[in-house]
Amino acid sequence: MNFDLIAAFTIVLFILYIGDFISTKTKAFVPSVFVAAVLFLLGFWTILPENLIDLACLGQPLATLSMYLLIVHMGTMLNLKELAAQWRTVVISLGGIMGTSLGTLTIGKYLFGWETVVISTPPLTGGIVAALMMQNAAMKKGLVELSVLAIVMYVTQGFFGYPLTAIALKREGKRLLAAFRKGEIKAETATSNAPSDAPQKRSKLQIIPEIPPKYKTTYMYLFKLGIVAWASAMTATAINEVVSRFVICLIFGVITAEIGFLERRPLDLSGSFGFMMTTLMAFIFAGLAKATPNMIVSLVGPLFGIIAIGVTGMALFSMTLGKLLGYSKEMSFACALTALYGFPPNYVLTEEASKALAENPEEFKFLMDSLLPKMLVGGFITVTIGSVILAGIFVNLL
Repeated sequence: MNFDLIAAFTIVLFILYIGDFISTKTKAFVPSVFVAAVLFLLGFWTILPENLIDLACLGQPLATLSMYLLIVHMGTMLNLKELAAQWRTVVISLGGIMGTSLGTLTIGKYLFGWETVVISTPPLTGGIVAALMMQNAAMKKGLVELSVLAIVMYVTQGFFGYPLTAIALKREGKRLLAAFRKGEIKAETATSNAPSDAPQKRSKLQIIPEIPPKYKTTYMYLFKLGIVAWASAMTATAINEVVSRFVICLIFGVITAEIGFLERRPLDLSGSFGFMMTTLMAFIFAGLAKATPNMIVSLVGPLFGIIAIGVTGMALFSMTLGKLLGYSKEMSFACALTALYGFPPNYVLTEEASKALAENPEEFKFLMDSLLPKMLVGGFITVTIGSVILAGIFVNLL
């Protein structure tokens, strides 16, 4: 079968859309990335050409450009003042990542080998950026099979996170409702400090004057993102990449947003976020073209073993920290588990648990106000920030 540019692009987007459709239909129980990965695998094994993503012009160098801009964009989403109000959630969530890493680097290393756990741990604790960073690192080392493991880990982790989170949230919700019904907790004490899409007030750190709205165009947003990404790349080169250039992108994104050079969520404002994410999603699935049926079968043991070890370490660390900081073990574990899926599943799972437990709108609102801020902050810290930093560290461990 012959594929031209438009045909290849259309097929790639159709597969990605099927993943979204099934995920929405199952209320995120079946992850969209899992569906897309299965379809791409079956396609590559049958009728799809191995260079499908390149034919669709969604491969390199566009994927690398997208990753630079997306990571800077992710940095702008970090509002230091709002996160400070949820500092305990931040500590517990990061503790969960630490527990996962220690578990895989000790027990996991003994069972599966150093390279296997180094490449698979960041995707287990985060999203697409961490998976892509480790996939690229594995390819540069000639570890084709392990580069596939990075992708498979990324698309599989949600199946473990969803049921465990649902159980933890329902147990925490029952505890909170019992206290609420007895009058021991008041609804007004549960306030949201989660990151919001609403316009942010200028902070004292914002020393750069704001550009008048009439000059805020798509070109302006992308131009300023390019400046920050360029500065990040030059800084990484100057320090011989002691710190990953993508981690520097994240840090520079945080700093430039805080001082007012970059707007919050500039890719959203420019209308470019969706296309950039599409490019990254397509590119990460391109690695599956190298996966044979035998290779996938050989990865099953390390995949499930590392997930089991990592989640156990996550539970132990997050629950221990949670107890010290005044959180229940269920809430602590739920916050840490957001590393396995991020947003929007963390919202969907919280809403579903609240609906299942609440007997009236007042109780539903109380549960959402109590649980959602912690779940949103947990997902933001683990997937958006923690996993990128972790991948930047682990790349240098290979």
